[in-house]
This record gives sequence, structure tokens and C-alpha cells, in this order.
Amino acid sequence: METMKRSIYSFLVTLVIMTGCTKGFLDINQDPYHPEKTSLNRLLPTAEQGLSYALGFTNDNRGARGLTEVLSVYTHQVVVREVQDQYGADGSQFDINGAWKGMYSSSPAQVGADILGCLQNLEVIITQGTEEGNKVYTGIAKILKAYAISQMVDVFADVPFSEANKLASDGIRFPKYDKGAEIYPKLFALLDEGIADLTADAPNTAVPEVDDIIYNGDTDLWTKAGNSIKLKLYNQVRLVQNVSTQVNALIADDNLISSTDESLLMRYGKGTSPDDRNPGFNDYYAGQKTHYQSPWFWEIMKGYNKRIFTGNPDPRVPYYFYRQLTVDDPAQSPVEYRDGGFLSILFGSVGPNRDWSQDQSMTVFGIYPVGGRYDDGEGEKIDGSSATGAAPYKFLTYADVLFIEAELMQAGVIAGDPRAKLSAAMDESFKMVDFVVSLVGNTQTVPTLSGAAAADTYRDKVLAEFDGKPAAGRLEIIMTEKWINAFGSSVDAYTDYRRTGYPVLFNPKDPTQAPGGRFQPPINGDPFNPVQPPVQVQLSRAYPLSLPWSVDDLNVNTNAPAQKQPASYPVFWDK
Repeated sequence: METMKRSIYSFLVTLVIMTGCTKGFLDINQDPYHPEKTSLNRLLPTAEQGLSYALGFTNDNRGARGLTEVLSVYTHQVVVREVQDQYGADGSQFDINGAWKGMYSSSPAQVGADILGCLQNLEVIITQGTEEGNKVYTGIAKILKAYAISQMVDVFADVPFSEANKLASDGIRFPKYDKGAEIYPKLFALLDEGIADLTADAPNTAVPEVDDIIYNGDTDLWTKAGNSIKLKLYNQVRLVQNVSTQVNALIADDNLISSTDESLLMRYGKGTSPDDRNPGFNDYYAGQKTHYQSPWFWEIMKGYNKRIFTGNPDPRVPYYFYRQLTVDDPAQSPVEYRDGGFLSILFGSVGPNRDWSQDQSMTVFGIYPVGGRYDDGEGEKIDGSSATGAAPYKFLTYADVLFIEAELMQAGVIAGDPRAKLSAAMDESFKMVDFVVSLVGNTQTVPTLSGAAAADTYRDKVLAEFDGKPAAGRLEIIMTEKWINAFGSSVDAYTDYRRTGYPVLFNPKDPTQAPGGRFQPPINGDPFNPVQPPVQVQLSRAYPLSLPWSVDDLNVNTNAPAQKQPASYPVFWDK
């Protein structure tokens, strides 16, 4: 698999059809109307990895510029000092522009280790595969295209779709932006087409094998993935349309992702030349680290939050976070937020200790989100050799499917016991942690989480809390557990928050969270400061209901709309 992934990079110099979305990429092919054909087995892995790059964390040295870099901050699992803080990312923000190009562009977004636009390559696979009668390829490409566009709609609201990537076929240089409400029905149709193509009677002189770096060409798994994506999308629109018939049909067909290893993942590797590791692993070898772990997220998982899971510490903590300090170690610089060995900064902070360098002290990603270290409590400093970075990007896991079903049951859309489904989803979330640990393959001895007494105790306490809540509180518990499970891939967490209002996120303007605009870290959390002082926090912007469009596209696309106000431009399913 790593050999196939490395072949992606040799393909970077090969250019396919033009998207017409950005002027800077219009002069690459001498004749964009008659591009040279490229084999499907080179296009597919490029498209698959391109999708994960556009959605995940950013590592610019390898051309990965992803939406999770922004949305992990907006969903309060990560804190940064950059413009994402206080919801400040605009259309010129590096990761937003990079993710947009990573989806639509037909050329590398930069010179060097990069990939071609995911949607452009998928469009070529669909066109060329149809001409050649290679329907398995077209089926996979249609499913991936539907998923990719749905993620773009969920984040940006309105995006190019009907005219996108149509320069070669239709001569469209500047695609219009379609309304999200008009796009979604076409995505369901595209998913149906893709699922049908997988088993269609066709020549199939070429079929994907190891070049499919997600499922190795397994059409049964792609069918399950397509159906599971449909279930996910129907759930997302349930507040604006009646989806009972469609959802119940999918449940009755019983052909969804149904085990941990069937999850829709981009499995990264351990290679360093070329770099095949999860882009979020870059903090391990970066000279200046940028991703602080959110104290809000930490406190919920530690059982400190007074609203939810109070006194119920989550056993996933040492798999999610790695502390470079022990409780007895001094910090590198003056501290803003410390809880024993955990050190971070706060969202919206204007405190005096926010901007000190803490590269050797800050808590970093653990083994689950990016393939870092399991926290064994030793407080070792990290570098590129500390772990493998081989954690996958999670597009849609089996746990996600179970959480979706629990939500649908709680909402009364399908029959069933939401409590039992929540229990199964939490158990599966623990299994996913173990599965990721097995893929990462660190030299550490990492304890099995699933079935451990701590995991069972945590689950049972969550279920007891669920039993004591009204309907809204039960939905909050389901969505909060789903948010915890999603760590490392933030697009759906951003979608879920805007759809349901859960989980409850940190708000510096909320007097119950930050009285008088000050957030109190654990008072005795800093062993070198007997009373840890409150930190001044602020928020100058409303929550963004969608992300701003890429300025690079707006500046050259004559059919693009004027830039939006993100706080007042919701996605169509946001009721």
C-alpha cells in the first residue's frame, strides 16, 4: 500500500483536464480541450488522497491543506494563535484557499509534494471509465464525488457543481455556484448511480486493486460506504424534509458499514521519504508547534465540565492527548492553562501568557487523531521519531453510522432504542481507538481499550446520565459522544453542531463559562503556582454558519457571487 501511495507523487507532473475554477491554473495544458489520457489506476489514488488532504489537517510541506485545520478550532478540539481563533478565518485564509484548490484545481496547488484536484480527477475517471466500460472505477468515483461535494456544501453552503470541472467537455471556464438545496438531491442520485455501476454488466477490462487505497477495489465495501453516506446525508436534512421513507428503506436493506474494519478511511503510512504520514503529525517534528489541545475538550473528557459527563473521566484521554510534562516538570515558559502535566492556551485568550513559546511543554495530539504517542505518563519530549504518524483520516466510521442511527431513533425517524444504539456506538468508538492503535504500530506497549473496566464504567455512567435527561439532553449526549469520536476529522462535527446545537461549545461571552470574561483554569492545576489565576477571554465575532468562499476563486471567476457574511449565511439544512 505504501508503494502505491508513493506512486501518487510521481504522478504530480501529469496534468489532466482543467477545472475552470481558478485563473492561475488555466495555462498549464497546451490544449486543455484534448488532454492526454491517464490510466485510471493512477487517477484513483490521487483523487482519494486528495480528498483526505482537502478535509484533514494542513501540512504545507507535502501539499496538504485541509478544512480540519480551521474546523477543529471552530468545534473546540484544538486552539491556535492564528486567525481561526475567535472564528476569524476569512476567504483569504491559507487553509480555506488550499482546501478549495485541493478539491477543484486541475494542477498542483504548489510546486513540490502536492496532488491534483480531487474532483477534477474524479471527473476524468467518470468520463474515461464510462468510455472504456470500466464501471467499477466509475462507481467508486461517483460515490467519492458525491461525498466530496456534500462536504463542500456542508461547509460552504453554495459551491460550483453542475458546471464545475467542465472545461474540456463543455468549454465552461467559470462555473456558477449552485445552491446547496439544489445540489443535495443530485448527490443522492449520483450515489445511486455509483452503487449501480459497481455491479453493472460491463467489460471492466481494468478494475481497481491496490490502486484503490481505501478498499482495495472491494465492491461490496464500496456499496456499504455508498449506502452509509446516503444515510448520513438524509440524517443531515431531516429537519428540512421528511426522510422517513428513505432512511427506513436503508435500515431495512441492512447493507451499511457494519464493522470497524469496514469504516471509510484514508490509511496513512509510516514513510518519511516521501512523507506518507498523517498531515496532523507534523507537530511532532516541527520546529514551532501550532496545535494546542483545547482545554474545553480536555475538561469534558476529564469529567470537569459541570454540564455534561461531570465526574466521569473518559478512558480515551491518554489515546487522544500526549503530555510532554509530568506533574513535577516545570514548564518552558509562563503558563496560561495547566492541569498537572496538561498545558495549553485558551480560545479567545487575551491573557499575558498566551503567546509564550511552549514547544517543549505543550500537550500535543496523541495516538488516535494523528498517530502520535500514547500517553504513558512519562512526559517525554517529542520529535519525529517519537511515533509513526500512521493514523488514518476518518471519512465515515462504523461508530459514526451507529451514532447517526441513535440520533434518528432519538428523533423518532426510525424505530428502535436510542439508548441501546448509543451504548453500541460508544463501544464501537473504543474499538476504533484500538483499531487505529494497531494501524499506527508504535513501539510502545499500548493497552487495549475496548472491554477494559474503565471503558465499561465510563459507558455505563454515560447511559445512566442519558436515562435521567429529557429528549433534548439525550440528543446532547449522543452528539457530544459523536463529537468526541470524531477527533482528527472535524467537518462533520462542524455540521452536527450547526444542525443540532450540540455539543455545547466554549463561548467566552457566556457568563456561566467565563464569568466577567474570565475563564478559570483548575485552581490547583499548576504545581508551580499555588493558585492558578483566571484568564481574560473575549469573542468579537458571531459563530460562522458557513465558511467564507475562497478569495482566489472569487477574484477570477466571473460567475462567482460576492463574498458572504459567514455568520448570516447558513447551509440549507440549518433550520
